[in-house]
Amino acid sequence: MIGTANPDEVLSKLIKVVAVPSFSHTTRSSFINQKIIMKEPILEPLLRTTRLKQVIPYLRKYPNCRLLDIGCGWDAKLLRAVEPFIFSGVGVDLKAPPIKTEKLIMQSLVLEDKLPFDNCSFDFITMLAVIEHLENDELILKECVRLLRPGGGLLITAPSTYAKPVLEFLSFKLNLINPSEIRDHKRYYKKEDLLALINKVDGLELIQHSYFQWRFNNKIFCLAKN
Repeated sequence: MIGTANPDEVLSKLIKVVAVPSFSHTTRSSFINQKIIMKEPILEPLLRTTRLKQVIPYLRKYPNCRLLDIGCGWDAKLLRAVEPFIFSGVGVDLKAPPIKTEKLIMQSLVLEDKLPFDNCSFDFITMLAVIEHLENDELILKECVRLLRPGGGLLITAPSTYAKPVLEFLSFKLNLINPSEIRDHKRYYKKEDLLALINKVDGLELIQHSYFQWRFNNKIFCLAKN
């Protein structure tokens, strides 16, 4: 469990998963047979690893949890990394891979204001570099409140306004980051923007805001009060 595991062991597993996909034999075959092959610009895996590392200190507070990763990505790296330490994990994304194990299941769907899960289905929800892509960020947060059990945790990362010129230069000029991902950003966030957004959502209690990656990324941790 995350609560008793050595954090270095978990971080090491995260880094290995980012570098090399790891599936059961059955899932690996399905993954390859469907020819899901993604070639990423050079900086994408590095930036994703940094985001994934933000999760572990918070997830350790929820041992053996039911985890929902909104925007899990094309290979669900976070869920695969923490699989040994959680009770169950669900990943949702338009590009979600066909992964299904004893603990994990991925669902391909469009991220809108409603997700197909019962109330209080999860102990912990992550949205890493997702909210900036959504048309209505407030509605998805309200949905997170519905899905979390009382006291459940919500961890969000989102690019700051400081990051906008840097990301656009790295993607559009140097092609070191996927240009289509950057083009799809609906907004960038100041700290004040995120705090105001959280305050508009009944049932969420802001616990912490901080920056990482040289203030290019916001990190928000909230608790569900419902």
